[in-house]
Amino acid sequence: MSEQTLHIEGTVEDILFQNEQNGYTVLELDGGGELITVVGEIGDVDEGEQLVLDGVYVNHPRFGTQFQAQYCERKLPSDAVNIQKYLASGAIKGIGPSLARKIVDVFGAKTLEIMEKEPTRLLEIRGISPKKCENIAAEVKEIFALRSIMIFLSQYGIRSKYAMRVYQKYGSGGRDMICANPYLLCSSGIDLEFQRAEKLAHDMNISKDSPERVAAGIEFILAYNTKNGYTCLPLEKLEPKASEYLNISQKIFYEVYRQELAEENLFEYVRGEHEFVYLPEYYRAESYIADRVRVLNDFSTRDELLKYEKMIDEEELKHRIKYESLQREAIATALSRSIMIMTGGPGTGKTTTLNAIISIYGRQGYKVMIAAPTGRAAQRISDLTGYNAKTIHRLLEVEFDMAGQPKFKHNEKNPLICDVLVVDEMSMVDVLLFEGLLRALRLGCKVVLVGDSDQLPSVGAGNLLGDLINSKVVPVIALKQIFRQAQESCIITNAHKIIKGEYPELTKKDADFFFFQRLASDKVTSLLLELVKDRLPSAYNFSPTDNIQVITPSRKGVLGVVELNKMLQNVLNPPKRGVAEVRSMLYTFREGDKIMQMKNNYDIEWHKDDEEGTGIFNGDIGKILSINNHSGEAVVEFDMRRVVYPFDMLDQLELAYAITVHKSQGSEFDAVIMPILDGFPKLYYRNLLYTAVTRAKKLLIVIGSQKKIYDMVDNNRRTKRYTCLRHMLSGNSDNNEQTSNVQ
Repeated sequence: MSEQTLHIEGTVEDILFQNEQNGYTVLELDGGGELITVVGEIGDVDEGEQLVLDGVYVNHPRFGTQFQAQYCERKLPSDAVNIQKYLASGAIKGIGPSLARKIVDVFGAKTLEIMEKEPTRLLEIRGISPKKCENIAAEVKEIFALRSIMIFLSQYGIRSKYAMRVYQKYGSGGRDMICANPYLLCSSGIDLEFQRAEKLAHDMNISKDSPERVAAGIEFILAYNTKNGYTCLPLEKLEPKASEYLNISQKIFYEVYRQELAEENLFEYVRGEHEFVYLPEYYRAESYIADRVRVLNDFSTRDELLKYEKMIDEEELKHRIKYESLQREAIATALSRSIMIMTGGPGTGKTTTLNAIISIYGRQGYKVMIAAPTGRAAQRISDLTGYNAKTIHRLLEVEFDMAGQPKFKHNEKNPLICDVLVVDEMSMVDVLLFEGLLRALRLGCKVVLVGDSDQLPSVGAGNLLGDLINSKVVPVIALKQIFRQAQESCIITNAHKIIKGEYPELTKKDADFFFFQRLASDKVTSLLLELVKDRLPSAYNFSPTDNIQVITPSRKGVLGVVELNKMLQNVLNPPKRGVAEVRSMLYTFREGDKIMQMKNNYDIEWHKDDEEGTGIFNGDIGKILSINNHSGEAVVEFDMRRVVYPFDMLDQLELAYAITVHKSQGSEFDAVIMPILDGFPKLYYRNLLYTAVTRAKKLLIVIGSQKKIYDMVDNNRRTKRYTCLRHMLSGNSDNNEQTSNVQ
C-alpha cells in the first residue's frame, strides 16, 4: 500500500455498489480518459457528478489497483453532457433518460441551477405538468439540502454518515442550524465527538463561554462517564471537571447548568446535601425502573408459601428430584410474588430451580417468555432448560423512528403477550435495556430475574442487579448449596473458593482446572499458542475456534486482547494464497477469522434460511465467511445468521480468538485458557477472576503467576459506580448509600 496521499479529479462513470445507510460506495471514475476504481465513504453520489478526491492507491492480488478515498469534495456536473447523464441516472425521482434529454436541450449547462432556484420553469418542458413540476421541485430541494450538508461538513473531514444523521434529524434546514450552533453535531442521534465539533466552532469564532459550547461540554462529560458505568455524576465532581476541561469559570458553569435543568436537557436528583446530575435518558430509566418495581410489588399476592408446597411436591415426583430448602423457597417466591430475584454461583441449582418455576407456571396455563442479554446467553439457557429463549433485543424487536433512531417495537402501547417473563444473566443487563424491557410488559406480568450477583456488573451504565438486591425492596433468594455432582468439578469448587476469598487449588493434574507456572510473557504466549493450536485439539478433539476461548483481563499489553489476537490469528489463520483479506484500523481480517461485534447495530440486516431480521449486538461472536474487495463487502455469520458488512463498518468488528473477561460475560465455552501474569492493577481483582473461571464448561487452563492469582483473590476492591437507583427504590436517606458500590 502506498502511504503517499494523492489528489485525483474526475466524473463518476458507473456506480458499482452503494450503501444508503452510511454512504460507503464503490464506483468507477473517469479521470481524463482513464477509469479508476474508487472505494470509500463518499455518500450518495450519482453518475455524471464530478468528484475531487484525496486518498491512496491500494493493490489487491485479486482486484488490482483501487483508489481508497479519504476525502471527497463533490461538484454537480457543469456541462450539458454530464448533466444529462446525471439526470438520466435516476438521481431525481420522476426524471428518466427521455425527460432528462428534453430538459437539458432547453436549459443546457444552466439546468441544475434553474432546477434549484427557478423550478417552476420546468413547466416550459413539454410533458411536465404542474403536479409533476411540484414533485420534481420537492425532490430537488431534498437532494440539494442533503448534498449541501455533506459538502459543508466534508471541509472539516466529517464523514458523510454524520451529514445523513443531520439531515434525518433537522431536514433541509440542517446546514443553517449547524452553522448557528455546531455543537448540535454532538446531540443524541448525530453523536459526533465533542472535540471534532470544537474545530467547526473555532472556525466560526464561537466563544469558549458560549452557552451552546458549555452545555455540549457538560453533556459530553456525562456521556463519556456512562462508559465507565456511571448513570450520573455528583455535581460537586462534575463542576470542577467541566470547568477545567472547558476552561470556563465556575460562574459560567452554573449559569448554563441552571438553564439546562430548566430546559430538561439535564436532570438533578437531590439526596440530602448532595445533587446528582443525569442525562435525560438515564434519569428517566432509573426513575421508571424504581416506579415500575414498586408497582410490581404492589401486585404481589403475598400468599403464604405453604400454598405452593403441593405443587412443588408434584414437581419433585414428576421429575424424580428432591429440591433443597432454598430451592423450594425460590420456587414458591417466584409463584407468589410479581417480581423476585434468584441468585447463586455455579453448581447451586439455579437451572433446576428455574425449570421447576417454568414448569409449574406452564401447568397453571401461564404464558412464559425467557430472555437473556446476549445471543450466547440465550442459547445457553435454551439448552439448559429446553425452553426457547431470545435475546432481550430480539424479544423487544427494534424499529426506527422518523429520525432514523432505533427504538423498541414493544412498549406500553404494544406490550409483549406473556404472563411471566424470565430474564437470565441479569448481572449483564444495564438500566436502559431493563427500562425498555419493563415498558414492554403488561401490568399484571410477573418477572423472575436470575443472575450471579458475584459476577462483574454490566458493561453498560448502572449497577442494576446490585441496586435491586441492595435496595431490599425486591425479594431475593440466594442459592448457596453446591450439589454433589458439581463438587466433583474443580472449576466449580475453585470458583466458590475464589469468591469467598480463599485461594484456589492449583496443584491437581487429573481434574478440569489446570495451572501452569510461567513467569515470562514469552513463555506464557508460547505455551498458550501450543495449547490452542495442537495440544487441546489433539487430546480433547476440540476445535481451536469453536470450542476453545482465550480470555484475558486486559485489552493492552503483550498478554492483552489485541496482541494475543494477532498471534493467535497468525497460527490459526495465517495469510494464504487465495484467502482474501482486508485491513481495518486495528486488524487485518481474513476469510475464516473468528470475530466479535463490538457495538449494538440495530439496523444491520441478517438472513437465516427463510428467516430474516435486523440487529447484531455487542458481544456477538461470529466468523468471516467471505471478503469481496471489489464490492467492498465482507459476509459474516453469527449463529447461522448471515450479515453483509461494507468495509467501512468493519471497525465494528474485532478478532475474537482472545476476548476480555468483560466481553465473555453471559457465555460458556468448552475450554478456556487464561493468561495471568502482569498488567494494570485495576483489572486484577477477585470478581474478575471469578467471572473468568465460571466461563469454562469442561476445561480451564490458567498460565502465569501463582502469586498474581493469589493477589487477585486478596484484592476484593469495590469499584464505585454513581447511580441513584438503589435510593429511588428504597427511599433510604442514608448518605452512605449515595452511590452503588460494586465489585
